[in-house]
Amino acid sequence: MAVLDITLFSHALMRTVPLTVILPADKHDPGSHPTAYQTLYLLHGVYGDRHDWTANTPVQRWAEERDLAVVMPSGDNMFYVDQAAPHDLYGTFIGEELVELTRAMFPLSRQREDTFIGGLSMGGYGALRNGLLHPETFGAICAFSSVDAVECAQSATDENTRFPFLAKPFLTAALGDLSAIPGSDRDVIALAQQAQAAGKPLPRLFMSCGESDTLCLSNRNNAESLRNLGFDITYEEGPGSHEWEFWTKSLAHALAWLPLADASASVSSGNVGL
Repeated sequence: MAVLDITLFSHALMRTVPLTVILPADKHDPGSHPTAYQTLYLLHGVYGDRHDWTANTPVQRWAEERDLAVVMPSGDNMFYVDQAAPHDLYGTFIGEELVELTRAMFPLSRQREDTFIGGLSMGGYGALRNGLLHPETFGAICAFSSVDAVECAQSATDENTRFPFLAKPFLTAALGDLSAIPGSDRDVIALAQQAQAAGKPLPRLFMSCGESDTLCLSNRNNAESLRNLGFDITYEEGPGSHEWEFWTKSLAHALAWLPLADASASVSSGNVGL
């Protein structure tokens, strides 16, 4: 297993940004490594960073077992969309530049059917938003307990001391004019409608949400809307709320759902061949 913490310059964000990459490099005998790895771009939620997934789930072990490269950027708390005024083009970075840069740096497949994007909460929204905006790049999208920009805009209050990121000042800074979100490139269902109308290849979708999560109804409704638009979607609900135990289970289910290699143990301190 190679776990790489690197920095690279992003033109979309006009600064040097951090990145964590998992490469299943020690699973194979010398000379037998794949020439191109299937790849999952995995996004964190609000308050998180690129280390969230490796700190809270067995993603390293699961990725190596399945010959899957995992790329985990830091998206701050900015919803993975473009904010033009400060040139914080997070959407362009995630959906375009990051894919191009990592494919140039690592032996990653350039095939749509081998390229996936996923995330939780804010990152689930980012995965849906950027995956649907770039359906020619991503063959599958995995979204767990996703927030919805349209719903956030409609329910935002002037102040929110418990969840400041749900207050109008923050959401306006992150998403722009809240009244303009429906039908825009911040609106997941509108992006899905546009992709379908344009005859673009539609990514396969895996969505999940905990039954005790306050976001459950919006996830259920969005999944049904996407299914009605003709998307191949798997939607799961189960015990849990907005927390890591549920997201760990969701990641395991999503990896089993993706068209990946069969799981097999790799060489590690937990598997020395005895």
